[in-house]
Amino acid sequence: MVPDEIERVVILRHPVERVWAALTTAEGLSRWFGSAAEIDLRPGGRAFFRWDDLDQESVATIAVVDPPHRFAFRWAIEGLPGHGTPRTLVDFTLEPVPDGTRLRLVESGFTQAADDVARSAHKANSQGWDTELVDLETYLDAAA
Repeated sequence: MVPDEIERVVILRHPVERVWAALTTAEGLSRWFGSAAEIDLRPGGRAFFRWDDLDQESVATIAVVDPPHRFAFRWAIEGLPGHGTPRTLVDFTLEPVPDGTRLRLVESGFTQAADDVARSAHKANSQGWDTELVDLETYLDAAA
C-alpha cells in the first residue's frame, strides 16, 4: 500500500517571522529550496521553483496564506505530466515554541496517482524534504 502523505516536524531556532519569510518570499526560497524561486503570495497565486543541479523545475498554485502560521501550495505529482493531473498539497504550519519555531510539513495526495507513480513520487519527495529541511535550517542559521 502506498502512503498518501509525508509528514516532517522540525524545531528551528528562529522566530516564526523569520521562518515565514524563508518559506514565503522569493529571496528566502531561493536560498534553501532549489536554485531560484518566484512567488505570487496569495491564494490562487503561482510559485515557480527551479533546481539547477537536478535540471528540474516545478510550478505550484498557492492554496493557503495565513501569516505567519500556515502556508500551503499544490504541485504536480512527480512522474505525471504537469497540466490537468492530480496534485499534492504541501502544507507548512508554524507554531512558536520556547526554543524558536515548530515547523510541521505535510505533503498529501499521493494516492491520487497509480500505485507505481505514487510510490516513486512518495519516495522521491520523502528524500527531497529531508534534504530541503536541512537546507532550510542551514540557511536560517547562516543568516542569523
